[in-house]
Amino acid sequence: MDRGVDFVSVPDGISQLLGYAFRNEELLETALTHASYAHETGQGRDNERLEFLGDAVLGLVIARDLCAAHPDWREGQLTRARAALVNRRTLAERARELQLGSFVLLGATERRGAGENKDSILANCFEAVLGAIFLDGGLEPAAKFLDRVFGASLEVPPRRDAKTQLNELSHARFKSTPVYQMVGDSAVQNDDERFSVEVRIDGNVWGRGVGRSKQGAERGAAEAALTHAAGLDD
Repeated sequence: MDRGVDFVSVPDGISQLLGYAFRNEELLETALTHASYAHETGQGRDNERLEFLGDAVLGLVIARDLCAAHPDWREGQLTRARAALVNRRTLAERARELQLGSFVLLGATERRGAGENKDSILANCFEAVLGAIFLDGGLEPAAKFLDRVFGASLEVPPRRDAKTQLNELSHARFKSTPVYQMVGDSAVQNDDERFSVEVRIDGNVWGRGVGRSKQGAERGAAEAALTHAAGLDD
């Protein structure tokens, strides 16, 4: 889609993809407006507030649905399952399935950098769209949207988080604990790649990750290390 096209031509197509028809289409437009586009056009309205709201709705609904689907799970199992479902990579995958990258409004720099394919932008856009659905229709339409997107995933047993898996692998193979070291900090608040972290095993770098928080960057480094380890096993 040409990002120069007026947004009024978009809602019908995306509403079909989302499975939800907005009464207030301005909410949907805002949900699809990245800060770079808002700044470039001077409209002063982007999707960050809706992203904040959508994140809260996402956590609530997924927690409720996991409790209903797995009445025998303990808190730890529920927490791990929720974390696996709401992390950036998973949300970006769901956004791609919904083709949100074709609709998100980006500034020129982000367009040149293929921002519509970035996990961070797609995940944030997904949460913003969810926040918009919540404001437009309430909790149940938002929950129905998530049930359609995540439904089958709620039945999958929770995977251990990446840092736990890497700890177990490192202890089993090397009898040592992975060491995480921060190697960069942009000092820019709300920067999705603010922190850069390396994870070392026996002094060797096994993975690098970035994130808005140190914890997120460490998870990314652990995931990269696990991918590296899988490559060594092939």
